Amino acid sequence: MRRGSGLVLVVSVAVLSVTLLAAAPAVQSQRAATAAMLLVVNQGTHDLSLIDPVSGRQSLAVDVGGVTGHEVAVTPDGARAFVPVYGNSGVGKPGTDGHSITVVDLKTDKVIGSVEFGRGVRPHCAVFDPRRKVLYVTTELDRSVSIIDPATLKVVGSIPTGQDQSHMFVLSHDGRFGYTANVGPGTVSVLDIAARKTVAVIPISGNTQRIAIANDDRRVFTADQTKPQIAVIDTATKKVAEWIPLPAIGYGTAATRDGRWLLVAMRPAHQVAVVDLAAMKVARTIDVAGTPTEILVRPDGKVAYVSCGSMVAAIDLASWKVSGEMKAGRDADGLAWAE
Repeated sequence: MRRGSGLVLVVSVAVLSVTLLAAAPAVQSQRAATAAMLLVVNQGTHDLSLIDPVSGRQSLAVDVGGVTGHEVAVTPDGARAFVPVYGNSGVGKPGTDGHSITVVDLKTDKVIGSVEFGRGVRPHCAVFDPRRKVLYVTTELDRSVSIIDPATLKVVGSIPTGQDQSHMFVLSHDGRFGYTANVGPGTVSVLDIAARKTVAVIPISGNTQRIAIANDDRRVFTADQTKPQIAVIDTATKKVAEWIPLPAIGYGTAATRDGRWLLVAMRPAHQVAVVDLAAMKVARTIDVAGTPTEILVRPDGKVAYVSCGSMVAAIDLASWKVSGEMKAGRDADGLAWAE
């Protein structure tokens, strides 16, 4: 664990609001040791922002190889970050095909190595499995989720998704199943992790984006890109159980730690929708500056971070208000927490 991991969790909302809004230099040559860090992948500047969540200051931006990365995953001990290098294209569009994952040491804030696939696979969303001590990463051009040994930085296996453009991935909390959002096909693949096979492909719409799972593993959520609605998948039946109407097209989603709410980034509206999961309807919306993309709920469940253009908004989950804004790089996207 990182030093003093309990410090950030007792900071009051009032102090957080003031400090996040304080003026701060974007990049410094060194950063002070902190209890926790917010990591932000910036597509436009091809780097990884390291942000102190208490002061709101970006202490360093680590170059991840001069090619665009979109997402980031942190080892359970908070020691290293893995940034898949996707390439310079959009999903399903022409462009370069990334073939590696950049590894950053979060103690020295330096790149210390990479995972090499040996060919273009467009690696994208990475998720750690603490039970099996491996890293899963979607590899779109292989129509699979690749399995990485983080100790050796080697590819040790793969799980086929049976679909093109398997972009985002979420792992059930019990580690038994994985789910990929397959953008162009508009489907979700259900993966049996132990058997390393696809057990179902669930039709969603003509196009779908991002994916999240409930804390009890009973429901999976993905955003329809053709209509303003969220698909709610029953993980027992492996079918869409119902739809949640939205005020605008949704994108990134995240469930709160208490299981009561689903947060949805609505890019066209510059808002985050708060869905009541008991009533299955939008309870409120929160205005954010910029275009919201990804949402990360802090481990203590008190704050949600939303990447929005060149900044990250912090939403107080008690008051449902933006408590601060933190400067990141251009086209901020993937988020991770390290402590």
